Amino acid sequence: MDNLKKLFKILKAELCFWSIIGLLLIIFSCDNKTKHKALAHYLDTETSKHIVVSKKPTSTEFNAYWYAGEAEISSYNLEQARYGELREGSAVLIYVTEDFLPEIQVKADNQNPKNISVLKLNATKNFNTGIYPYSIMQSTFYPVSNDRHALKVSSSMQEWCGHVYAQLNNREQFNIMTHSYFEGEADSNVTIDKAILENELWTKLRINPKALPTGKINVIPSFEYLRLKHAPIKAYVANATLIEGTYTLDYPELNRTLSIHFNTAFPFEIEAWEESFKSGFGASSKMLTTKATKLKTIKSPYWQKNKNRDGILRETLHLN
Repeated sequence: MDNLKKLFKILKAELCFWSIIGLLLIIFSCDNKTKHKALAHYLDTETSKHIVVSKKPTSTEFNAYWYAGEAEISSYNLEQARYGELREGSAVLIYVTEDFLPEIQVKADNQNPKNISVLKLNATKNFNTGIYPYSIMQSTFYPVSNDRHALKVSSSMQEWCGHVYAQLNNREQFNIMTHSYFEGEADSNVTIDKAILENELWTKLRINPKALPTGKINVIPSFEYLRLKHAPIKAYVANATLIEGTYTLDYPELNRTLSIHFNTAFPFEIEAWEESFKSGFGASSKMLTTKATKLKTIKSPYWQKNKNRDGILRETLHLN
Protein backbone atom coordinates (compact mmCIF):
# COMPACT_ATOMS: atom_id res chain seq x y z
CA MET A 1 0.00 0.00 0.00
CA ASP A 2 2.82 2.34 0.94
CA ASN A 3 4.48 1.61 -2.41
CA LEU A 4 1.28 2.50 -4.30
CA LYS A 5 1.05 5.79 -2.43
CA LYS A 6 4.66 6.60 -3.28
CA LEU A 7 4.05 5.74 -6.98
CA PHE A 8 0.92 7.91 -7.03
CA LYS A 9 2.87 10.85 -5.56
CA ILE A 10 5.61 10.42 -8.17
CA LEU A 11 3.10 10.29 -11.03
CA LYS A 12 1.27 13.33 -9.65
CA ALA A 13 4.55 15.27 -9.42
CA GLU A 14 5.57 14.33 -12.97
CA LEU A 15 2.11 15.27 -14.29
CA CYS A 16 2.37 18.64 -12.58
CA PHE A 17 5.90 19.14 -13.99
CA TRP A 18 4.91 18.35 -17.56
CA SER A 19 1.78 20.51 -17.26
CA ILE A 20 3.97 23.46 -16.30
CA ILE A 21 6.36 22.69 -19.19
CA GLY A 22 3.42 22.51 -21.62
CA LEU A 23 2.03 25.81 -20.38
CA LEU A 24 5.42 27.48 -20.78
CA LEU A 25 5.73 26.12 -24.34
CA ILE A 26 2.31 27.49 -25.26
CA ILE A 27 3.17 30.92 -23.85
CA PHE A 28 6.56 30.91 -25.60
CA SER A 29 4.99 29.76 -28.85
CA CYS A 30 2.39 32.57 -28.82
CA ASP A 31 5.02 35.12 -27.94
CA ASN A 32 7.31 33.74 -30.65
CA LYS A 33 4.52 33.97 -33.25
CA THR A 34 3.96 37.57 -32.27
CA LYS A 35 7.67 38.25 -32.58
CA HIS A 36 7.86 36.50 -35.93
CA LYS A 37 4.84 38.42 -37.15
CA ALA A 38 6.38 41.69 -36.02
CA LEU A 39 9.70 40.70 -37.57
CA ALA A 40 8.05 39.79 -40.87
CA HIS A 41 6.31 43.16 -40.92
CA TYR A 42 9.60 44.89 -40.11
CA LEU A 43 11.47 43.02 -42.84
CA ASP A 44 8.75 43.80 -45.36
CA THR A 45 8.89 47.46 -44.40
CA GLU A 46 12.67 47.54 -44.59
CA THR A 47 12.73 45.78 -47.95
CA SER A 48 10.33 48.13 -49.65
CA LYS A 49 10.68 51.40 -47.77
CA HIS A 50 12.89 52.93 -50.46
CA ILE A 51 10.54 52.11 -53.32
CA VAL A 52 7.04 52.29 -51.85
CA VAL A 53 5.16 55.00 -53.68
CA SER A 54 2.06 56.63 -52.29
CA LYS A 55 -1.13 56.10 -54.24
CA LYS A 56 -2.45 59.63 -54.66
CA PRO A 57 -5.89 59.95 -56.24
CA THR A 58 -5.85 61.15 -59.85
CA SER A 59 -8.38 63.47 -61.47
CA THR A 60 -11.37 62.33 -63.50
CA GLU A 61 -9.80 64.03 -66.51
CA PHE A 62 -6.54 62.14 -66.01
CA ASN A 63 -8.28 58.81 -65.53
CA ALA A 64 -10.46 59.24 -68.63
CA TYR A 65 -7.41 59.91 -70.81
CA TRP A 66 -4.73 57.63 -69.38
CA TYR A 67 -6.79 54.66 -68.13
CA ALA A 68 -8.90 54.10 -71.25
CA GLY A 69 -6.99 50.97 -72.30
CA GLU A 70 -5.02 52.79 -75.00
CA ALA A 71 -1.54 54.19 -75.48
CA GLU A 72 -0.78 57.65 -76.79
CA ILE A 73 1.53 57.47 -79.82
CA SER A 74 3.16 60.58 -81.29
CA SER A 75 5.41 60.62 -84.35
CA TYR A 76 8.02 63.29 -85.06
CA ASN A 77 10.16 64.39 -87.95
CA LEU A 78 13.74 64.12 -86.71
CA GLU A 79 16.96 65.96 -87.56
CA GLN A 80 19.60 64.19 -85.49
CA ALA A 81 23.12 65.53 -84.95
CA ARG A 82 25.70 62.74 -85.29
CA TYR A 83 29.39 62.79 -86.30
CA GLY A 84 29.31 66.51 -87.07
CA GLU A 85 26.34 66.35 -89.46
CA LEU A 86 22.54 66.43 -89.27
CA ARG A 87 20.77 63.20 -90.20
CA GLU A 88 17.14 62.85 -91.25
CA GLY A 89 15.05 60.32 -89.39
CA SER A 90 11.99 59.72 -87.26
CA ALA A 91 11.18 59.69 -83.56
CA VAL A 92 8.21 58.21 -81.73
CA LEU A 93 7.03 58.78 -78.16
CA ILE A 94 4.73 56.05 -76.80
CA TYR A 95 3.08 56.86 -73.47
CA VAL A 96 0.94 54.30 -71.64
CA THR A 97 -0.07 53.54 -68.06
CA GLU A 98 0.54 50.09 -66.64
CA ASP A 99 0.80 48.19 -63.37
CA PHE A 100 4.37 47.82 -62.14
CA LEU A 101 5.89 45.43 -59.60
CA PRO A 102 7.95 47.56 -57.18
CA GLU A 103 10.25 44.80 -55.94
CA ILE A 104 11.46 43.14 -59.15
CA GLN A 105 10.64 46.28 -61.16
CA VAL A 106 8.91 44.86 -64.21
CA LYS A 107 5.42 45.10 -65.67
CA ALA A 108 2.85 43.17 -63.61
CA ASP A 109 0.94 40.36 -65.31
CA ASN A 110 -1.93 40.56 -62.84
CA GLN A 111 -3.64 43.23 -60.79
CA ASN A 112 -2.61 43.41 -57.15
CA PRO A 113 -3.00 46.07 -54.43
CA LYS A 114 0.79 46.16 -54.09
CA ASN A 115 1.26 47.10 -57.76
CA ILE A 116 2.29 50.65 -58.56
CA SER A 117 0.65 52.54 -61.40
CA VAL A 118 3.28 54.04 -63.69
CA LEU A 119 3.23 56.22 -66.76
CA LYS A 120 5.65 54.47 -69.09
CA LEU A 121 7.44 56.24 -71.92
CA ASN A 122 9.07 54.30 -74.73
CA ALA A 123 11.01 56.85 -76.77
CA THR A 124 12.47 55.68 -80.08
CA LYS A 125 14.70 57.21 -82.75
CA ASN A 126 15.71 55.85 -86.14
CA PHE A 127 18.17 57.54 -88.52
CA ASN A 128 21.01 56.65 -90.87
CA THR A 129 24.65 57.68 -90.72
CA GLY A 130 25.85 57.16 -94.29
CA ILE A 131 25.48 53.47 -95.12
CA TYR A 132 24.51 52.22 -91.68
CA PRO A 133 21.42 52.79 -89.49
CA TYR A 134 20.98 53.77 -85.86
CA SER A 135 18.12 52.55 -83.68
CA ILE A 136 17.71 54.02 -80.20
CA MET A 137 15.12 53.24 -77.55
CA GLN A 138 14.74 54.53 -74.00
CA SER A 139 12.12 53.27 -71.53
CA THR A 140 11.11 55.18 -68.40
CA PHE A 141 8.76 53.86 -65.71
CA TYR A 142 7.54 56.81 -63.68
CA PRO A 143 5.01 56.60 -60.79
CA VAL A 144 1.70 58.29 -61.53
CA SER A 145 1.77 59.59 -57.95
CA ASN A 146 4.43 62.00 -59.26
CA ASP A 147 6.25 62.15 -55.93
CA ARG A 148 9.36 60.03 -56.51
CA HIS A 149 12.09 59.36 -59.05
CA ALA A 150 11.45 56.95 -61.89
CA LEU A 151 11.42 53.38 -60.63
CA LYS A 152 13.37 52.16 -63.64
CA VAL A 153 15.07 53.50 -66.78
CA SER A 154 16.54 51.39 -69.56
CA SER A 155 18.22 52.29 -72.82
CA SER A 156 19.42 50.33 -75.84
CA MET A 157 21.19 51.38 -79.01
CA GLN A 158 21.89 49.33 -82.12
CA GLU A 159 24.05 50.14 -85.13
CA TRP A 160 26.27 48.10 -87.39
CA CYS A 161 29.29 48.34 -85.09
CA GLY A 162 27.35 46.63 -82.29
CA HIS A 163 24.82 47.32 -79.59
CA VAL A 164 24.84 48.69 -76.05
CA TYR A 165 22.44 48.49 -73.12
CA ALA A 166 22.05 50.33 -69.82
CA GLN A 167 19.53 49.90 -67.01
CA LEU A 168 18.90 51.92 -63.87
CA ASN A 169 16.93 50.48 -60.96
CA ASN A 170 15.71 52.77 -58.20
CA ARG A 171 16.50 51.06 -54.91
CA GLU A 172 18.30 52.36 -51.81
CA GLN A 173 20.47 54.18 -54.35
CA PHE A 174 20.46 54.12 -58.14
CA ASN A 175 21.83 50.75 -59.28
CA ILE A 176 23.09 50.97 -62.87
CA MET A 177 24.12 48.09 -65.11
CA THR A 178 25.74 48.70 -68.50
CA HIS A 179 26.87 46.48 -71.38
CA SER A 180 28.81 47.66 -74.42
CA TYR A 181 30.91 46.32 -77.27
CA PHE A 182 33.58 48.98 -76.56
CA GLU A 183 36.56 47.74 -74.55
CA GLY A 184 36.58 50.66 -72.13
CA GLU A 185 32.82 50.46 -71.56
CA ALA A 186 32.32 46.70 -71.45
CA ASP A 187 30.23 45.31 -68.57
CA SER A 188 29.76 47.29 -65.38
CA ASN A 189 27.59 47.53 -62.29
CA VAL A 190 27.74 50.79 -60.35
CA THR A 191 25.76 52.47 -57.58
CA ILE A 192 25.34 56.24 -57.47
CA ASP A 193 23.46 58.72 -55.31
CA LYS A 194 19.97 59.62 -56.40
CA ALA A 195 19.39 62.76 -58.44
CA ILE A 196 16.85 64.09 -60.90
CA LEU A 197 16.78 61.98 -64.07
CA GLU A 198 16.39 63.78 -67.37
CA ASN A 199 14.57 60.70 -68.64
CA GLU A 200 11.90 61.03 -65.94
CA LEU A 201 11.20 64.70 -66.71
CA TRP A 202 9.53 63.70 -70.00
CA THR A 203 6.92 61.76 -68.00
CA LYS A 204 6.68 64.17 -65.08
CA LEU A 205 5.82 66.87 -67.60
CA ARG A 206 2.85 64.83 -68.89
CA ILE A 207 1.40 64.47 -65.39
CA ASN A 208 1.90 68.03 -64.15
CA PRO A 209 4.32 70.42 -65.88
CA LYS A 210 4.00 72.89 -62.99
CA ALA A 211 5.81 70.32 -60.83
CA LEU A 212 8.92 70.35 -63.02
CA PRO A 213 12.03 71.40 -61.07
CA THR A 214 13.50 74.80 -61.88
CA GLY A 215 16.59 76.75 -60.91
CA LYS A 216 20.08 75.32 -60.40
CA ILE A 217 19.64 71.57 -60.06
CA ASN A 218 21.64 68.36 -60.32
CA VAL A 219 20.46 66.19 -63.22
CA ILE A 220 21.57 62.88 -64.68
CA PRO A 221 21.34 63.51 -68.46
CA SER A 222 19.42 61.17 -70.73
CA PHE A 223 20.96 57.74 -71.21
CA GLU A 224 20.86 58.36 -74.96
CA TYR A 225 23.02 61.49 -74.72
CA LEU A 226 25.50 59.92 -72.28
CA ARG A 227 25.95 56.93 -74.57
CA LEU A 228 26.37 58.95 -77.77
CA LYS A 229 28.95 61.16 -76.06
CA HIS A 230 30.62 58.29 -74.12
CA ALA A 231 30.18 60.39 -70.97
CA PRO A 232 30.07 58.93 -67.43
CA ILE A 233 26.65 58.32 -65.92
CA LYS A 234 26.47 60.85 -63.11
CA ALA A 235 24.68 64.04 -62.12
CA TYR A 236 25.66 67.32 -63.77
CA VAL A 237 24.65 70.84 -62.78
CA ALA A 238 21.87 72.23 -64.96
CA ASN A 239 19.94 75.48 -65.03
CA ALA A 240 16.26 74.68 -65.49
CA THR A 241 13.59 77.13 -66.63
CA LEU A 242 9.87 76.79 -67.32
CA ILE A 243 8.40 79.55 -69.47
CA GLU A 244 4.97 79.31 -71.14
CA GLY A 245 5.00 75.83 -72.62
CA THR A 246 8.79 75.43 -72.88
CA TYR A 247 10.96 73.58 -70.39
CA THR A 248 14.72 74.09 -70.81
CA LEU A 249 17.75 72.43 -69.27
CA ASP A 250 21.10 74.13 -69.79
CA TYR A 251 24.20 72.12 -68.79
CA PRO A 252 27.24 74.50 -68.63
CA GLU A 253 29.78 71.71 -68.07
CA LEU A 254 28.48 69.71 -71.03
CA ASN A 255 27.93 72.74 -73.25
CA ARG A 256 24.48 71.29 -73.96
CA THR A 257 20.93 72.67 -73.94
CA LEU A 258 17.65 70.77 -74.17
CA SER A 259 14.31 72.53 -74.74
CA ILE A 260 10.99 70.67 -74.70
CA HIS A 261 7.92 72.44 -76.13
CA PHE A 262 4.52 71.26 -74.94
CA ASN A 263 0.84 72.13 -75.00
CA THR A 264 -0.03 73.98 -71.78
CA ALA A 265 -3.52 72.41 -71.67
CA PHE A 266 -4.11 68.84 -70.47
CA PRO A 267 -2.88 66.26 -71.48
CA PHE A 268 0.21 68.44 -72.12
CA GLU A 269 1.26 66.83 -75.43
CA ILE A 270 4.88 67.32 -76.47
CA GLU A 271 4.92 69.30 -79.71
CA ALA A 272 8.65 69.55 -80.40
CA TRP A 273 12.11 69.59 -78.85
CA GLU A 274 15.62 70.82 -79.59
CA GLU A 275 18.93 69.61 -78.23
CA SER A 276 22.13 71.57 -78.91
CA PHE A 277 25.59 70.13 -78.26
CA LYS A 278 28.97 69.69 -79.90
CA SER A 279 28.94 66.94 -82.51
CA GLY A 280 31.94 65.40 -84.23
CA PHE A 281 35.47 64.56 -83.17
CA GLY A 282 38.20 66.75 -81.71
CA ALA A 283 38.92 70.09 -83.33
CA SER A 284 36.45 69.38 -86.14
CA SER A 285 33.47 69.10 -83.76
CA LYS A 286 30.89 71.87 -83.91
CA MET A 287 27.68 72.95 -82.25
CA LEU A 288 24.68 71.38 -83.91
CA THR A 289 21.02 71.23 -82.94
CA THR A 290 18.94 68.08 -83.02
CA LYS A 291 15.30 68.95 -83.75
CA ALA A 292 12.08 66.95 -83.54
CA THR A 293 8.73 68.31 -84.77
CA LYS A 294 5.44 66.52 -84.23
CA LEU A 295 3.69 64.94 -87.19
CA LYS A 296 0.72 63.12 -85.67
CA THR A 297 -0.73 61.85 -82.38
CA ILE A 298 -3.14 58.93 -82.08
CA LYS A 299 -4.60 56.88 -79.21
CA SER A 300 -4.47 53.14 -79.83
CA PRO A 301 -4.12 49.76 -78.10
CA TYR A 302 -1.16 49.18 -80.42
CA TRP A 303 -0.30 45.81 -78.86
CA GLN A 304 -3.44 44.47 -80.52
CA LYS A 305 -2.65 46.05 -83.90
CA ASN A 306 -0.29 43.38 -85.19
CA LYS A 307 -2.03 42.24 -88.40
CA ASN A 308 -0.79 43.19 -91.84
CA ARG A 309 -3.91 45.29 -92.31
CA ASP A 310 -2.94 47.35 -89.26
CA GLY A 311 0.09 48.69 -91.14
CA ILE A 312 -2.12 51.54 -92.32
CA LEU A 313 -1.69 53.07 -88.86
CA ARG A 314 1.97 53.66 -89.69
CA GLU A 315 0.82 55.70 -92.66
CA THR A 316 -1.47 57.66 -90.34
CA LEU A 317 1.59 58.39 -88.19
CA HIS A 318 3.66 59.30 -91.30
CA LEU A 319 6.17 56.60 -90.45
CA ASN A 320 6.33 54.87 -93.87
